[in-house]
Amino acid sequence: MHQAIPYRTCIPTTSARDHSHAGGIAESNGADPANVATVVSENAVVIIGRRGCCMCHVVKRLLQGLGVNPPVYEVHEDHEATVARYLFPHAAEELQFPAVFLAGKLFGGLERVMATHISGELVPVLKDAGALWL
Repeated sequence: MHQAIPYRTCIPTTSARDHSHAGGIAESNGADPANVATVVSENAVVIIGRRGCCMCHVVKRLLQGLGVNPPVYEVHEDHEATVARYLFPHAAEELQFPAVFLAGKLFGGLERVMATHISGELVPVLKDAGALWL
C-alpha cells in the first residue's frame, strides 16, 4: 500500500497576534509583513489575499483540483498596504489581492491564474515551480 506524502496544512506564524487555522489558512492581525515574505519563500505556491475574500477561495479550489494544496495567507485590510510595500518596495502599482506566488515570485492574480489554466499552461508552470510532481 502506498503512503501519502505529508504536506503542510498550516502556515507557521511568529507574531503573538497571528492565528493559524487548519486548512492552510493563516490570518495576519499583526503588522509584521516579514511573516508573509517567509511564507512566500518557504512554499512552492502561496495565495495571499484579503481576509474573507471569496476569490482566494476560488483560486485555492482551482489549484486543489489540479493536485496542489496551496496555503492561503489572509491579510487584514488594515495591513494590506504594509504587506504590499514590503513585498514590492519599488513597484509602481499597488499589489492586488488575491496574489499567487510560485517559487517565491509573484505569478499574478485571479485573472492570470484563470487565463493560464484555460490555455493549458498552468500545470507545466506548477511543475516548474515544484508544486506538482506528476
